[in-house]
Amino acid sequence: MFMADIAGVRVLYTGDYSREEDCHLCAAEIPQFSPDICIIESTYGVQLHQPRNVREKRFTDVIHSTISQGDCVLIPAFALGCTQELLLILDEYWSNHLELHNIPIYYASPLAKSIENFNDVGPSVVMASPSGLQSGLSRQLFEIWCSDKKNAFVIPGYVVEGTLAKTIINESKEVTLMNGLTAPLNMQVHYISFLAHADFAQTSTIVKELMPHHIILVHGEANEMGRLKQKLITQFAYRNTKIISPKSCQSVEMYFNSEKMAKTIGRLAEKTPEVGETVSGLLVKKAFTYQIMELDDLHAFSQLSTEDYYCLQWCLWCIEA
Repeated sequence: MFMADIAGVRVLYTGDYSREEDCHLCAAEIPQFSPDICIIESTYGVQLHQPRNVREKRFTDVIHSTISQGDCVLIPAFALGCTQELLLILDEYWSNHLELHNIPIYYASPLAKSIENFNDVGPSVVMASPSGLQSGLSRQLFEIWCSDKKNAFVIPGYVVEGTLAKTIINESKEVTLMNGLTAPLNMQVHYISFLAHADFAQTSTIVKELMPHHIILVHGEANEMGRLKQKLITQFAYRNTKIISPKSCQSVEMYFNSEKMAKTIGRLAEKTPEVGETVSGLLVKKAFTYQIMELDDLHAFSQLSTEDYYCLQWCLWCIEA
């Protein structure tokens, strides 16, 4: 998370965050100061995640049962974050199960272009990108394995509308292959999310703890953002919090009235003025900060300098006799 202070207005940008600690990332920390504006991701909207231990057990159970029957597991993975998390989970699970030590786990790099040299013999676990199955190695393997009902397909995170992965989650009975033909979708499909994105419980908690005056929802599909906006409005109706869910590239304008404070520095700051006493000096503004100083301190406390200019004025007098 990033907190920026602009002219006394605090803006918090959460980015992609999770309040849940996992195998390679700590939980996101809540800032100490409440922001005026909170820009929050809305990837999962009003959805709720299962407890971490439940998801891990589902994940390892599916993989263990599939490869124990001599079949394969395909995991369309993201290039960063989620892949490392899943590999750490599997590494720990493999180390605790000696019977799996001869079962290979592959991670297909995004730099790889083809599966021609892949030895598709016996049980295995393969992670390959892209996560949405638009093309690439994950799509190639999926088309080979999708018709076998013994194989398993584990989707480990959020899927975007319009992708093949989204079609599969919607319980499609057949899929269109890259050559235009159709094939039956017989392999087992499991959706178990491990992405570091907040669910509704985490979003509502951070809003409750920070209580920002303005909330801007980003990074989410329009329908999901709309549902999240309405649920937050209902939950926090007792507060005058304004919630905005702008479209992509839409500008958001907000106006704030804030007090401007000027600090005395240099020789002016050596003496504390009495109540009601007037302080005289130069007012210097830099960005959104104001300072008052004596003229002789200008060069020492700023990049400004003084110059002396002399103006000669000529007067022409015309006297009439």
